[in-house]
Amino acid sequence: MEYRIEKDTIGEIKVPADRLWGAQTQRSKENFPIGTEKMPIEVIYAFAVLKKSAAISNHQLGKLSADKQDAIVYAADEILTGKLNDHFPLVVWQTGSGTQSNMNVNEVIARLGSQWLEQNGKEERLHPNDDVNMSQSSNDTFPTALHVAGVLAVEDHLLPAIAKLKETFHSKSEQFKDIIKIGRTHLQDATPLTLGQEISGWEAMLDKSARMITDTVEYMKELAIGGTAVGTGINAHPEFGAMTSAEISGFTGKTFTSAPNKFHALTSHDEVVAVHGAVKALAADLMKIANDVRWLASGPRSGLGEITIPANEPGSSIMPGKVNPTQSEALTMVVTQVMGNDAAIGFAASQGNFELNVFKPVIIYNFLQSVYLLADSIVAFNDNCAVGIEPNMAKIEHNLHNSLMLVTALNPYIGYENAAKIAKLAHAEGLSLKEAALKTGLLTEEQFDQYVDPAKMI
Repeated sequence: MEYRIEKDTIGEIKVPADRLWGAQTQRSKENFPIGTEKMPIEVIYAFAVLKKSAAISNHQLGKLSADKQDAIVYAADEILTGKLNDHFPLVVWQTGSGTQSNMNVNEVIARLGSQWLEQNGKEERLHPNDDVNMSQSSNDTFPTALHVAGVLAVEDHLLPAIAKLKETFHSKSEQFKDIIKIGRTHLQDATPLTLGQEISGWEAMLDKSARMITDTVEYMKELAIGGTAVGTGINAHPEFGAMTSAEISGFTGKTFTSAPNKFHALTSHDEVVAVHGAVKALAADLMKIANDVRWLASGPRSGLGEITIPANEPGSSIMPGKVNPTQSEALTMVVTQVMGNDAAIGFAASQGNFELNVFKPVIIYNFLQSVYLLADSIVAFNDNCAVGIEPNMAKIEHNLHNSLMLVTALNPYIGYENAAKIAKLAHAEGLSLKEAALKTGLLTEEQFDQYVDPAKMI
């Protein structure tokens, strides 16, 4: 491999000749050979949007020349095409402020932008700190990129995925609104409801979760940019934060604002905790939905078997013909990961010491993993399972009319204790409820047929 020599305040270091990064990126790459978890590319893209927004603001404020502004915008746009992903090699497990990822972006933009300036016959060249990082600190740029990446992930990926599954459940709820089935509480038989009503509960869960996520993500639209090192805004124009937030809003189509208190914005990540808490609530609902689906589809002969789901792949390497609820299994595994991520995010966010929280990379890594995993798994669950849910009418009818809990309909007529006598007799002697009722003499056949009507119990 061929190398070039780069310099920083520490000294000289060899950098692969074909890489756009500089000395500080290389030092981080060598000093933190920890794990395989890379800084999410979505954070890098958010940085690119931030850097070109900052360049435009600095030019408008008279601090950066037009040529340098154009060079930074050009390089940032090149990053956003995705063609330069290999030039951002740093891992999550680095400095807790994300300084080295900020410098990774600064160095790539500086080198690429300087090449562009040279190719266009310009004399100026970009410096990663003085120009690309002008009016900024890693301490305010990383949390800004964190918020931008997080908002885009939630609004452009997770919420549309939720809406898709919610629409499927709405359609199924309407389609199955007249199918009466037995309900269950404590995993035991309960009173009847319709399959449509049962599914409507799933729909309502998704609706409520989406609204909670939508409400909380608004707090993440406040950006730390302009706070620089400790929140005082040293080396930045007083209007820089607001101007740059407006530019970011224009590029992303989201309404970002400059955080009113930069001291809070640098040291606290309670907004992220709140949003991920709503994401965790969604995950909890998805665990319930996925479990309901696989329980209701269990069988095909020895389980509940009240619904059927698509058979997407063979379920066993040894048992021919077996089909498993694999989409439910994938979704529930994602939920367990999200639950773990929430614990990591909550703890990391509690570690803001004095003017800075230095757990930022692990916070955004876990946040984005949760959001993208959930979005992907919800879409897969919808397309490969939920849309194919169908009722098994024979099993539904059998379970409904074989349930002892239909006896609940007799409470107003013969009282709780007499109704319990009928249920216990039926269970002990293997009788139907009707047979047990007639045997006790508490009801006539005509009365039983009149009172115990599942259609009147829903």
